[in-house]
Amino acid sequence: MDSLAGALAPTNFSALAIFMRGDFVVKGVLLGLMLASLWSWTVIIDKLFRFHALGKEADRFEDQVNSGRSLEDVAAEAGERPRQALPRMLQAALKEWRDARAKGGLQGPGADSHAAMLLGRIDRLLDSIIARETRRVEEGLGSLAIVATASPFVGLFGTVWGIMHAFVAIAAQKNTNLAVVAPSIAEALFTTAIGLVAAIPAYIAYNKFSTDAGRFSGRLEGFADDLATAVARRLSDRPAAAERT
Repeated sequence: MDSLAGALAPTNFSALAIFMRGDFVVKGVLLGLMLASLWSWTVIIDKLFRFHALGKEADRFEDQVNSGRSLEDVAAEAGERPRQALPRMLQAALKEWRDARAKGGLQGPGADSHAAMLLGRIDRLLDSIIARETRRVEEGLGSLAIVATASPFVGLFGTVWGIMHAFVAIAAQKNTNLAVVAPSIAEALFTTAIGLVAAIPAYIAYNKFSTDAGRFSGRLEGFADDLATAVARRLSDRPAAAERT
């Protein structure tokens, strides 16, 4: 009587029960998708806080630069080794300016050629800083892209495996009753669902953070152009500066 009741008992289709009923292939697929989803959410949360902090600190530093204070004062206030890109860019440009003035190449014969070389060095130096900072803020986006593109196919593999088991059960029991194939079909659909759960947030986050990284890179390039303009303005005023000194 107990065995008959057990045979007639409804099958448990909770997520945990489906996972526990699955064979090693289904369990491996589900565990891999869960780990991929966990990793992508780790990257997502890290990027949310990082881009928020980068934007806030960039706003604060640009406000200091636009406050009317001298660039030297703003750079000195940032410290010797600032962590953010904007103060590093400012300090690098000012260092090249001071070195060029100390060598005396900005006055007298050949001053224009030395000024052009100074602007070229500053541009290359700022471009290098921008490239390194862009690579830094884009770290982790590759893993989001992999999760977003691979997870649906991994889930599809689990789906195919579950449907195959459903047909095997039909052939073994020679019974097309839904109760025979329902567990295997549930496993197949569950792996598809988990694959989409892993892929959709990673896909959305990848596109958002790629846009944020591009916007931040453009912000750095705009700041670099402003620095180059400020140095060029100083170079155009150097005869007057020489008279004052």
